[in-house]
Formats: sequence, structure tokens, C-alpha cells
Amino acid sequence: MEPALIGLLVIIALALAFDFINGFHDTANAIATSVATKVLTPFQAIAMAAVLNVVGALTGTAVAKTIASDIVPQQYATLELVGAALLSAVFWNLYTWWKGLPSSSSHALIFSLVGAGVAAGGWGIIIPKGVQKTVTGLFTSPLLGFVVPILLMALLTWLVLRWMRPRTVTRTFRWAQIASAAFMAFSHGGNDAQKTMGIMTFALSAYAGTQYDHVPLWVVLSAATAMGLGTSVGGWRIIKTMGFKVVDLKPVDGFVAETSAALIIHTASTLGIPVSTTHTISASIMGVGTTKGFRKVKWQVAGRIVTAWFITIPTCIALGWAIHKVILALGV
Repeated sequence: MEPALIGLLVIIALALAFDFINGFHDTANAIATSVATKVLTPFQAIAMAAVLNVVGALTGTAVAKTIASDIVPQQYATLELVGAALLSAVFWNLYTWWKGLPSSSSHALIFSLVGAGVAAGGWGIIIPKGVQKTVTGLFTSPLLGFVVPILLMALLTWLVLRWMRPRTVTRTFRWAQIASAAFMAFSHGGNDAQKTMGIMTFALSAYAGTQYDHVPLWVVLSAATAMGLGTSVGGWRIIKTMGFKVVDLKPVDGFVAETSAALIIHTASTLGIPVSTTHTISASIMGVGTTKGFRKVKWQVAGRIVTAWFITIPTCIALGWAIHKVILALGV
């Protein structure tokens, strides 16, 4: 077997490993609020999220195309570059999972790709428009994630909540939250799994020496399956942070947070914008918390989450750059 093919197979395996890790790292995005409010048991929540992550991953490839061709041009694709980006993203995902920090797998991968690209050809080969699209999603999705739940809660309160007894609200929104958690899992798969599809397509371009204008079906299916399997494992450290340490949630709060985040993520996926599901749902939980009063949100924990968001970008650029240089130095 030729060395280039072996290298491609290693890259594909590494990409699927990243997707698997992404699945258990970001399980909390879809199910933390449902587990916290006891609407679903952990097993029920993870099973539902695993299935709907796969379904969501099969619904489109707009985000995958952004990753495959709008960050680093495909003509600059090499297996060393893709491998460095993936190793950097995997390392950061595992580190933040170990620390229980809900950082962004999406931005870990994208900015690791930027760092590796800079190491390979300098800043000149990075496509500003694609990075700008990512940065726009980075800042607007958590902002919307914070504001939309406040508006939605105000609307619900005005329309129905003020007329209902607390016990009726809890009973009604227990069922509604199951639907919102399902929507969140679906939208998570529709955005996050596509990043791995894009990086795998980028690797295929490096191996074949040609540019791809589509994502092969086997790439879509394998990435979706890997994410579903990862989700089935669950990421309990981050679930505890997201569901229990930021704000005390009730079913109506979980419904509002999940519905708001899922709508934002689904819209971004349709537009081909790679956003962070972690950023969006975290901000939505904080937004819901503020409707109870600012003191109800544990801002120290929220601050740790926000810090992880901003550390991810420079750290992963540096990691991607350094790992690429090491790979070339070792002649791997």
C-alpha cells in the first residue's frame, strides 16, 4: 500500500475520532437542560440525542463546503496540514472535556486549520472571507443565544404563563421540553458533524490532487455515524457544568433555552455558517437565567465558560501551527 494512501487512511481515522470526541464532548449541548430538569433520564436523553444527531447530520452539506474550501484553498491541501489541524483540535477537545469546560469543538477545528495553514504557507493563503464568516458566527450566535431566550420568555409569559398555575406550567412544559431537546440534538448534528465532513473532503483533495465541489456520500454517512456513537457515550463532566452549575432550571426554562439555541443553529446551518453549538446553548441558558434575576445566574461559572470561548481561538491557532512544524521536522 502506497504511503500517501496510508496517510489518507490515518487522516480519515483521525477525523472520525475527532467526530466521536465531538459527540461526547458536545452531548451536553442537547441534553444538559433536559437532564437538569429531570424531564428525561440521562439514558433517555443520550439515546435521543445520539439518534437525532445522526439524522441532523444527514440534512445538508453547506457548512461542510465552507470548511472544505473557504478557510484554506483546496490547492494548498496536504495530508500534513489536515493531520496537524485534527491533532490540535482533538487535543484541545480532550483537555477542555477533562476540565469540564464547554468549549467549542467547531472553533477548535476551524482555528487549528487556520494555524496549520499559516505554518504551511503563511497568512497569505488563508481566505479572509471564510474566516470572517466563522468569526461572525462566533460573536453573533452567543449574542443571539442570550437575547432570544429573554424575548421568548417574555412572549410566553405574556401569552400563557401568567394565566397558568405553576404546577400546570411544569407539567405542560415537561412535554414541550422533550420536543425542544430533540430539536436541539437535530440542529447540533446538522451543524457540528458537517465540520468533520468538510475536513475529510479537504483531506481527499490533498490525496487526489484535485478540488472537490461536493461532499461524497460515504463521508456524510461515516461522519454522522461517528458523531452519533460519540453522543451515545455522553460527556458527564460538561453536562454537570451546563445543566447544574450555571442556573437552576425548570422545564419551561429548558424549553426556552433549547428552542432558542436550536433555531439559531439551524438557521446558521442553512446559511453555511459554522457556529458553536456550545456557545449558543451556553448563552441561551444564561439568558434564561437572567429572566429570573441576575443573581440567579452563577456568573463565576459563566465567566469560566466565556473565558474558554476566547482562549480556544489563539490556543488552537498556535497548536495547529506548532504541530504542523513538528510533523514536517519529523518527516512523518
